[in-house]
Amino acid sequence: MYIEIKEACKNYVQDGKEFVALDHVSLDIDKGEFICLLGPSGCGKSTLLNALAGFEKVTSGSVKIDGKDVTAPSINNITIFQNYGLLPWRNVLKNVELGLESKKVPKAERETISKKYLELVGLSGYEKRYPKQLSGGQQQRVAIARGLAADPEIVFMDEPFGALDAITRMKLQEDILKISREEKKTVIFVTHDIEEAVFLADRIVVMMADPGRIKSIVKVPLGKERNRTSKNFLYVRDRIFELFNLKSEEYIDYYI
Repeated sequence: MYIEIKEACKNYVQDGKEFVALDHVSLDIDKGEFICLLGPSGCGKSTLLNALAGFEKVTSGSVKIDGKDVTAPSINNITIFQNYGLLPWRNVLKNVELGLESKKVPKAERETISKKYLELVGLSGYEKRYPKQLSGGQQQRVAIARGLAADPEIVFMDEPFGALDAITRMKLQEDILKISREEKKTVIFVTHDIEEAVFLADRIVVMMADPGRIKSIVKVPLGKERNRTSKNFLYVRDRIFELFNLKSEEYIDYYI
């Protein structure tokens, strides 16, 4: 198994009281899977992502990638956040080159690679523009190109489309799904949007709060082509709505 999370717990002390962000979370992920962590605020989905990305350590249990404990961020993986994280004093091309610079890739090769990924996200011709000259959706495309240009093994995405309008968001969902398949990347994607999760994921990890835990794992058997209005799409979506209405506290393995 490529990614293994076993009985992971994460506790915080807040205002003198202990807060359980993750409560005995276990999950296995295969290489090349697109996994969505879905749930309301406070369910631990971002905490789990941060533990996988190496930004936080679990209080107990284990988080392993390729058989090794995750103790710190890895140069082999990248994280894309909602706020884009572009450097305003760098143009688009130089922003995309950033990760390649840290890997000591020669300048000419950096430019070639960066232009390839700008073309992949539909931003050829934007190389000399600066972040302030781009829309929110275009800035997020640059952030995605920058992440992919570094050729990561895993792409972590924390609600990357949350600040975008609905039409731009749907377009970027289509783009990241296409890119992830073409590039054969393992993607861990945090969202609170049920339809977004159904559109993107191979499996959806449904999480609940107080304490943060996995409620269910839903397999999405829709194949490569995702149609938001198809009966199968709506069927999976409705099953997830039902899961959020369940009152039982027990863990449910729900496979369509």
